[in-house]
Amino acid sequence: MTDKKMFSATGNQMVADAFRQVNPDVMAAYPITPQTTIVEGYAKFVADGKVTTEYVPVESEHSALSACIGASAAGARVATATSSQGLAFMWEELHVASGMRCPIVMANANRALSAPINIHGDHSDIMGARDTGWCIMFAETAQEAYDNTIIAFRVAEDPNVLLPVLTTLDGFVTTHAMDCCVMEEDQVVKDYVGEYKPLYPLLDTDNPVGQGMFATLGNGYMKYKLTERQAADNALEAFEKHGKEWAEITGRPFDLVDAWGCEDADYIIVVLGSCAGNARFQARKLRAEGKKVGVVRPRVFRPFPAKQIAEACKNAKAVAVLDRSDSFGSPHAPLSLEVRSAFYEAGLTVPVNDYIVGLGGADITLDQMNEVFTELEQRVQGTYDGSIKYLGIEE
Repeated sequence: MTDKKMFSATGNQMVADAFRQVNPDVMAAYPITPQTTIVEGYAKFVADGKVTTEYVPVESEHSALSACIGASAAGARVATATSSQGLAFMWEELHVASGMRCPIVMANANRALSAPINIHGDHSDIMGARDTGWCIMFAETAQEAYDNTIIAFRVAEDPNVLLPVLTTLDGFVTTHAMDCCVMEEDQVVKDYVGEYKPLYPLLDTDNPVGQGMFATLGNGYMKYKLTERQAADNALEAFEKHGKEWAEITGRPFDLVDAWGCEDADYIIVVLGSCAGNARFQARKLRAEGKKVGVVRPRVFRPFPAKQIAEACKNAKAVAVLDRSDSFGSPHAPLSLEVRSAFYEAGLTVPVNDYIVGLGGADITLDQMNEVFTELEQRVQGTYDGSIKYLGIEE
């Protein structure tokens, strides 16, 4: 590994450059804030002749993913990007892409859903896609957004997976803020992702296949869905395998779950995406004061790394889960449900405090992180009940 020059870039710039280095056969996309500069940047790469991609500027997100599905089924390597209402508009086609086993890679700039109208970051959009059959990755930084995008192609196209992958980065905080980054040489990326060789392309007339057939009564539909479940289960191993390979090439670590300070931690925060930085910063301050605290950040959310989460939290006295979306009518928010399920399967009886944070781009502060760690202590002492709390709203 040679020394690489560090430079400043936004998360969207890094994703666009990752796509450029992969050079997919087709990109169909529709711009939406805060994803816009990804597809804008890629369109410029196309116009400048830096890629050979067939770029399809469609009239809506529904059409974008529909075109991607058609191209992928035909045998093309395909990428796209979206955000918020755009991802919601794609919802019908999300299931089609995974059900047809199309290994599409799509970047999502995580953003609030209307109403009320809000263009800022939270996880309301991506959590609506968590049960659609797509693999999902969360980036904390612009650098991770770049790395995740490249790894995603290997995972999606793995013969034991063949599922689409959503690589997500938080709106504005990661998509638009400048960060310190490094980029691999173009040839390094091309060698890593390799030449795409589709297994069952529709355009292979010597080996005709059908796609998206009608599966009606009987158990035919269930058989399809069983293979989809098996593929999703296989994806966890694929993420580890291909992520570790990329880590060896780049020198940047890859883990399904980033566990900081958890070996002896009494109190742990579990969080997704960009706000993990503030959680770790406050945890370091408390560590300096002699308090045993840690932070767990899943980098892969689908398939959910339940065993790794439980292992990281097994010695804790109490755990707080910070969700940037809510699941209205459910006892718990999406990430909390996953963590609690992981604990149950592992036989852990660790008490869990639930928090809703940062909706619509609301600030997630160090004081809030300190409040969470304090209330974990109170939970153990029996003076706090751990029920869902919207953090940062004054009573």
